[in-house]
Amino acid sequence: MTDTTTITDTTQEVTEATQQAVKQVNQITQYLQDSIPGLITFGLEVLAALVAFFIGRLVIKWIRKIVRRSFERSEADKGVEQFVDSLLKYGLYGILIFCLISSLGFDTTSVAALLASSGVAIGLALQGSLSNFAGGVLILLLKPFVVGDYIIEDTNGKEGTVKEIQIFHTILATVDNRIIYVPNGALSSNAITNYSKQDMRRAEWVFGVEYGEDYEKVKAVLERIIAADERILTTPAPFIGLGALSASSVDIKVRVWTKTENYWDVYFDMNKIVYDTFNKEGIGFPFPQLTVHQAKD
Repeated sequence: MTDTTTITDTTQEVTEATQQAVKQVNQITQYLQDSIPGLITFGLEVLAALVAFFIGRLVIKWIRKIVRRSFERSEADKGVEQFVDSLLKYGLYGILIFCLISSLGFDTTSVAALLASSGVAIGLALQGSLSNFAGGVLILLLKPFVVGDYIIEDTNGKEGTVKEIQIFHTILATVDNRIIYVPNGALSSNAITNYSKQDMRRAEWVFGVEYGEDYEKVKAVLERIIAADERILTTPAPFIGLGALSASSVDIKVRVWTKTENYWDVYFDMNKIVYDTFNKEGIGFPFPQLTVHQAKD
């Protein structure tokens, strides 16, 4: 009797468990049947948004290309062209993403409110970036330098040729082919030396000769060297003068003017030519000397 009761109870439990499982399966099936149309619709919307995104990228590239060509035809400053292109890129991508969000069914009013409410926090977090953006605008308006100029940021000693002026940074290429990204805020607020701003640049040397050398002879040799170099300008006139009577040498100062693009070639060539010519003319270069006098007992 007991065995029969136990079997009956077990059968009832199995039946209840089976019914519960069937009920859950039916619920899941019904949920999927109710959700599948919505999932398919949402999937199609996401697919359409992706297609729209790639099409939008092509449109943005096309618009940027048209704007760049317009700047090239108008012969506008290269830095302004790069800055506007960078600003246009970020602005158009922002508009594209906002449109895609609205196409997916999100409430654009809520999104705009969220962006507005988070704008203050973002602004505080990006104070440096906003300062760099304002610095880039000032650079384009005041033009302390343009693309192609060789500059030195005096505070941190960063120097190089300006390759690009972006929204937040200015890109410099150094003489040893390194790329430096300098924040626009630093360039707009710190002292800058622009070596390319003027057409002419003055080169200066100090040549030391031995005591006892004929100053007029040395001066004549230097004048001949200067006159033979067509890159050295005659106006303003070159200057040669006795700069100082140093401990071991007579220092002769030479100053000449040349085109900015010829500065370094003239500077290094002059050093070599003076060295070779002085040796040929028998003009001695000094070296550190110390004269010792011995007192008699």
